[in-house]
Amino acid sequence: MHIRTTFPYETVREDVRVPLPDGTLLYARIWRPVTEEPVPALLEYLPYRLTDWTAPRDWQRHPWYAGHGYASVRVDVRGHGNSEGMPGDEYDATELADGVAVVHWLAQQEWCSGRVGMFGISWGGFNSLQIAALAPEPLKAVVTVCSTDDRYDNDVHYMGGSVLGVDMHAWAATMLAFVSRPPDPAHVGADWKSMWLERLEKVEPFIHTWLAHQTRDAYWKHGSVCEDYSAIRAKVLAVGGWHDPYRDTVLRLVEHLPADRVRGLIGPWSHQYPDRGLPPGPSIGFLQETLRWWDQHLKDEDTGVMAEPLLRSWISASHRPATVYETLPGRWVGDDSWPSPNVSPVTYALGGGPQTVDSPQRTGLDAGRFFPFGNDADLPPDQRDEDAKSACFEFPVEGAPIEILGRPRVTLRIRMDVPRGQVIARLCDVAPDGSSTLVTRGALNLSARHGRDRAVDWPVGATEDVTFELNGIGHTFPPGHRIRLAVSSAYWPWIWPQPGSVGFTLDADGSLVELPVRRAAAEPEIRFGEPEQSEPLGVVYPATLDEQRPERLVVRDVARGEWRLEVDPRYGGTRVYPDGLEFTEDALETYTIQEEDPLSARTRSDWTIRLHRPEMAWDVRIETRSEITADADDFVTSDEVVCTEGGEVVFHRTWEKRIPRTAG
Repeated sequence: MHIRTTFPYETVREDVRVPLPDGTLLYARIWRPVTEEPVPALLEYLPYRLTDWTAPRDWQRHPWYAGHGYASVRVDVRGHGNSEGMPGDEYDATELADGVAVVHWLAQQEWCSGRVGMFGISWGGFNSLQIAALAPEPLKAVVTVCSTDDRYDNDVHYMGGSVLGVDMHAWAATMLAFVSRPPDPAHVGADWKSMWLERLEKVEPFIHTWLAHQTRDAYWKHGSVCEDYSAIRAKVLAVGGWHDPYRDTVLRLVEHLPADRVRGLIGPWSHQYPDRGLPPGPSIGFLQETLRWWDQHLKDEDTGVMAEPLLRSWISASHRPATVYETLPGRWVGDDSWPSPNVSPVTYALGGGPQTVDSPQRTGLDAGRFFPFGNDADLPPDQRDEDAKSACFEFPVEGAPIEILGRPRVTLRIRMDVPRGQVIARLCDVAPDGSSTLVTRGALNLSARHGRDRAVDWPVGATEDVTFELNGIGHTFPPGHRIRLAVSSAYWPWIWPQPGSVGFTLDADGSLVELPVRRAAAEPEIRFGEPEQSEPLGVVYPATLDEQRPERLVVRDVARGEWRLEVDPRYGGTRVYPDGLEFTEDALETYTIQEEDPLSARTRSDWTIRLHRPEMAWDVRIETRSEITADADDFVTSDEVVCTEGGEVVFHRTWEKRIPRTAG
């Protein structure tokens, strides 16, 4: 990592309030180059608190952009951080309308050239795409990283029509804790407490809404740009990582947007900006790459970025299973169109007659983290234990390596004797010593087999063919290895189990897997600069005893047949900011299930957040508890928020709700 200290421009920084049409003021931080000439503005817009939570990350890139001749702007969404107003649901109409207003406000400033770009990762990448689909005239270019075009089937809520137990729960619980944090009196003054209490009265757990929409209805279509790609007029650089759950969005955007409006980039990365140096690498000079995008589309400079291949992808070489990789072996390839003429489906028939697939409910404990962040226990370990609880089909690799790029597809002939169930397919790379590395996977709620927008019970005792795609991947299977397809009927805690699930019969003779095999081709030279960033903020991270807790711990109660997965998400821990703010957070997620009982599934998340300014005698604490269970008819959610100031409780509320199981 190169830390840059000198730039073409001197810079200044100021915190301002951006006025919205209804009079609400959003808190913003602006880094600008010192110049008499108006410059384009770059906007990063999200709810994660620019004065503390994202401040270390913001300092890596916003000053860097300013030093290269852009006004780089970080804005907190309404009702979050030090912005006024009430918090709403994620990506709701108010949030997007506010974002459009901010784009217009930036374009109208005397220091702005009238051209605006948006960028962001995850939430900020989501709303960059969504606001681009609303087409405000000043918005000319977007860099969207680890984001989605489909809020239902490629977000943290559902997968293949099934409830994502692991992140439907975890992210709803996280946002309950996040939205309960107060404004900072160092930035808003004495009104902080009244603002905080007013917000808290409006808080409603996101999980109530998310579980109330179990099929792909109008709620999920809102903000899903896949509904109308043609609405996006800005130039889009779509970026993803093979270890991020949103990477398929990159493939869809380069397929559906006009080639003169989009470029795609997929590396080996987790849910992180590709310059941060977090596993798995290699990291790249991502800020330099985005600068080429901005200069091309906001300053009309020919940087050659549109002469790059439509899609630049990392294809990983075969590697042993591990929960973290500093750097993966592999190479960059380029394709000038997508679908690519270099990629063709190759069909492998499963064969072998009928097989009973009735996986233990604990199948999936070795799935790894849904959102890998570069931590030591994020990625799936050796899959042999998972494979043993699945029906497995193998295909030897002989002669030449088999390189795949894209989304594998399975067609499975299934007979089921109950109306509800799910099927999970995993593609693994099996080495000669038997070790099994997860390559990619996919899932289907069998009630969603005719479309994610409806729930259709399985005719009891009937046999049907179902087809679904696995997540996209770039991977090379070397000679001497075996390609393994593993099929299971359970995948906890990723997939919430269906009531009465007793597995199914798989007719292997009528089933197949299609791999997107990429032929050897003359590749363009694809190179990136060394990662570089601006000087870090100078946050101190003191060690605490809590940080000695395992990141992922599996506990088995042999007598009860119960399995418990404990996860420490490790978002940030304890840190002390240069302005004196002490920020502490601790979270623990727990997923419990009994071996033979799909109705025993239980999730729990506990959060504690403390914000402390010793010089102001300001000390607040937020504690939240969130739980989900289910019976045959309903999901049952339980949430609690307790907020204290100086040790005194100022807010305490609980929610208990039953939500009918219409599809999940």
